[in-house]
Amino acid sequence: MPKNLRPDRSPADTAARLSPQAVLDRLAPGRDPASRITHTEHLPPRAGRHAVWPDRIRPEIIRAVQAAGIEHPWAHQALAAEHALDGESVVVSTGTASGKSLAYLVPVLSTLLDGSEAPNGRGATALYLAPTKALAADQRRMVKEFVQPLGNAVRPAVYDGDTAVEEREWVRQYATYVLTNPDMLHRGILPSHPRWSSFLRALRYVVIDECHTYRGVFGSHVAQVLRRLRRLCARYGSTPVFLLASATAAEPAVAARRLTGVPVHEISDDASPRGELVFALWEPPLTELHGEKGAPVRRTATAETADLLTDLVVQGVRTVAFVRSRRAAELISVIAQERLASVDRSLPGRVAAYRGGYLPEERRALERALHTGELLGLAATTALELGVDVSGLDSVLIAGYPGTRASLWQQAGRAGRTGQGALAVLVARDDPLDTYLVHHPEAVFQQPVESTVLDPDNPYVLAPHLCAAAEEMPLTDDDLPLFGPATEELLPQLEAARLLRRRTKAWHWTRRERAADLTGIRGESGDPVQIVEAGTGRLLGTVDASAAHTTVHEGAVHLHQGRTYVVRELDLEGGAALVEAAEPPYTTMARDTTAISILDTDTEVPWGDGRLCYGSVEVTNQVVSFLRRRVITGEVLGETKLDLPPRTLRTRAVWWTVTEDQLDAARVNPEQLGGALHAAEHASIGILPLFATCDRWDIGGVSIPLHPDTLLPTVFVYDGHPGGAGFAERAFHTAREWLTATREAIASCECDAGCPSCIQSPKCGNGNDPLHKRGAVRLLTVLLRGAEGMDATDAMVGTEGAGSTESAGSTEGAGSTEGAGSTEGAGSTEGAGSTEGAGSTEGAGSREVAGSREVADAADAADASSG
Repeated sequence: MPKNLRPDRSPADTAARLSPQAVLDRLAPGRDPASRITHTEHLPPRAGRHAVWPDRIRPEIIRAVQAAGIEHPWAHQALAAEHALDGESVVVSTGTASGKSLAYLVPVLSTLLDGSEAPNGRGATALYLAPTKALAADQRRMVKEFVQPLGNAVRPAVYDGDTAVEEREWVRQYATYVLTNPDMLHRGILPSHPRWSSFLRALRYVVIDECHTYRGVFGSHVAQVLRRLRRLCARYGSTPVFLLASATAAEPAVAARRLTGVPVHEISDDASPRGELVFALWEPPLTELHGEKGAPVRRTATAETADLLTDLVVQGVRTVAFVRSRRAAELISVIAQERLASVDRSLPGRVAAYRGGYLPEERRALERALHTGELLGLAATTALELGVDVSGLDSVLIAGYPGTRASLWQQAGRAGRTGQGALAVLVARDDPLDTYLVHHPEAVFQQPVESTVLDPDNPYVLAPHLCAAAEEMPLTDDDLPLFGPATEELLPQLEAARLLRRRTKAWHWTRRERAADLTGIRGESGDPVQIVEAGTGRLLGTVDASAAHTTVHEGAVHLHQGRTYVVRELDLEGGAALVEAAEPPYTTMARDTTAISILDTDTEVPWGDGRLCYGSVEVTNQVVSFLRRRVITGEVLGETKLDLPPRTLRTRAVWWTVTEDQLDAARVNPEQLGGALHAAEHASIGILPLFATCDRWDIGGVSIPLHPDTLLPTVFVYDGHPGGAGFAERAFHTAREWLTATREAIASCECDAGCPSCIQSPKCGNGNDPLHKRGAVRLLTVLLRGAEGMDATDAMVGTEGAGSTESAGSTEGAGSTEGAGSTEGAGSTEGAGSTEGAGSTEGAGSREVAGSREVADAADAADASSG
């Protein structure tokens, strides 16, 4: 909605508003913020352009819109409604708070009102899909208020995993506007389609909100779920129109068509007004502490963000701090509460954390408090990023680059939603990409947002959905084009695996278990592991099975609503982690080892004497230990071994090799080789999200001085998802600019021998040993010299000025080298994740919070929206 008329400030918060620049100037008094702000971008206000609603909109709906204080629509809203009423699918890709909800809601409600006049009162229905439960619940609140003057003509209802059993039958039989998520559609609605027959028969519209979040493996799964939905709708005689809402994205119509499988009109001309936005890039200072291998350590983004949140709350500035992990959300809220208590005893109760994994009643209470303005400050994961109405915010803190420019602008756009000026601050983590961005503002403010990457034809994605479709209704030859060109080749393989059986002219599901349970659409495997308090048996929350090895292993520290627990036992077979309340002075971070073998090379190009390759690999990963790190400082207190089973992943990878002559040209001797390769691997993984729509935790890497398959020094970067997710392929096609930016990020870092800002990784299975900064710069320089003019890099999308400065001088005098012997065997590794989430994935490494940086947590999205 473009305007929110509900009170969004308590009387105590109505002090004269400062301008966004004034708020920024007053941050962190006495701590010299000027030395931390590397760049400030001022986005000027913009006037809006009005239009009129199509004359086919019911007058009752127009009156309801006007009663909400909206006299005229913005031009893009009216155009979207026109397409929808014409029966044409449309994607509205405009800025945050531009009124995308109203653009699809008006034509949908008008059509539902028409349908209410049918004899059964249900002549038309609509399905709303949100990536998170929080967004669906928020939308239901908005719709319920909106249609209140219409009586029972429009009946909205949420149908998800939190819906009481007794309510579900009413939703199936009587609701006309059902709000749910793709997980529930996949596991609950489609497998039970006969019970939904009256709803599907009348289905006119499918609304897909925040569709830019459906990318990678998750997006590929959702694309196949939507094809199953279209197939069943055709069975019941309906052909729904798809209405999609997206944050600003590159080629939204192309992505929307790939997602839905139908032609989609694009509306990207934003006609809504916008208040001034002041956007600051903030780099925490170096501390006197030293981390692994004596590397300098910056103040953590967690600690810095907690201080900023405290300062903003004291000033009465309503703020959300977006963080990258569950524990970071908990920790920031606890730190802020403690510091606010010394200022004003009434303030700690107005700051809280919001994340996935909470019980339903906890989430709903926090959403209500945020909605009413009771909360003044909130530390939230991406579970709150997507569209939830948080009107009235003055500022947004972003603790660490969220992985894509689309997510960055989505989070920044949460502030200033009622048209007033707003402040956004990106607080850099001690990480190569964050460091690069705060010193290259053109990469943030002068580059377009990324294209949405998804591949519905990925056989690892398609196969389980063909099984699910066959169980819903036997598959025939007429269905094959719907599911894509890979279908015909996969069906005989599924028949050979005795999952499907061909009878006469159709394929049938052969097993007794539910086919929909073959896969979790967010990439999770197995049932969630329950986190249970020992002694009381109280359920604290859940974590994906794939994340259990790294987050709830024995000895792991677990935070829940400000309380600290230690895992006493992890029962993988029983699906439970027993925890006990404790107050350890440390956090924990898992460590792993990874081995990789080449299965097939799809393509390769020469880079000088070396090779750049893309193909299929098999990755074997095992969590072997965990570190205990002191809270806030990140000081390592010790390491404890673990005995957990290995996991195997078949996926896609990009890799490059170098020859002896190239090593000689780079002046990299055998003692330096392992460290140089390892450093280049770490930095390239950290920089890749700038070139592919991914997060550092979507991908992994391995570097080995002599790989048995290539017989050469080799660096691999692979997708952390079965079958691949398109990220390694994108890396292959942008390799020259990607590795050029990698080289510059290492060379321009102010450290001597390497640090988390350039070559150290938060999830390294080898403890960041060995690493050689100078060797990595020289090696990449020689490698890139051979890459000039190669065809593999023709389709490049990069950063202006990347690699434009030769910084060899800045790396001279770097610290001592480490021997390469430790890289034999599994090699030096950086683990990748196995689950896909709305803007974020789970890494086979750490859940580190207060050590040297924060990590992504796919369960934030999965738990917030799973059926």
